[in-house]
Amino acid sequence: MADESGRSLIEMLAVLAIGAVMTAAAYGTYKMLRTNQTRNLALNEMEQIARNTKILLETRGDYNGVSVDYLIKAGAITNPDAPIGDENWSITSSVDGKTFSINLTNLTHSDCSYFATKKISWAKSVSVNGLEKAGGETCISAPRNYISINVE
Repeated sequence: MADESGRSLIEMLAVLAIGAVMTAAAYGTYKMLRTNQTRNLALNEMEQIARNTKILLETRGDYNGVSVDYLIKAGAITNPDAPIGDENWSITSSVDGKTFSINLTNLTHSDCSYFATKKISWAKSVSVNGLEKAGGETCISAPRNYISINVE
């Protein structure tokens, strides 16, 4: 019988299976890194919005009338798109005008949990689905979560 120098079908299938597992793991890692990058960029953008709003309105003494449109017209925001979540985001002042909120809508459960548990040093408080920050357990499983980051 002649010596065979090729690989068997079983060996080739094993190599392909190992390659598939490695590809799936690499894709999962990439997706996780991309999601974290998007969240960090959104958080940085919101911090810049808060800083610009404070600079723009601190001489006036209150935040009454603040909105996304107002900040765009004043040049404090260049883009009306939400940093993360749905396009129906908003910036609103409190009743007394002493604080304002950056409101994000239609967040996924994962994004909601991230912002609910993240320590945001520049924010006074964070409300999740209308409740004062109680952690990620206040987020619902459907992508209808909303977060209000309150700034003083």
